[in-house]
Amino acid sequence: MSSHSILLGVNAMAYKIKYHEDADVLTVILKEKGKLSHAEEVGDVIVHFDKNGQPLFMEILRASKIIPLMVEGLAKKEVTVA
Repeated sequence: MSSHSILLGVNAMAYKIKYHEDADVLTVILKEKGKLSHAEEVGDVIVHFDKNGQPLFMEILRASKIIPLMVEGLAKKEVTVA
């Protein structure tokens, strides 16, 4: 399986981002520590939470198609991705 990782700093917070090319899934790690409790799926985004309801990481399915649409929508100040 092919994957790539980067470290992204936003507003003094660092997020680890991994792209799994074979599965076309982008994973954004929000917290390095914590025990996974449950996940919620909304469309092509799955957010994984700890027992306190804090997000640990999220997965964006069909990332090669979704991410460009998200970036385009943000540039236009729109938030809906079809």
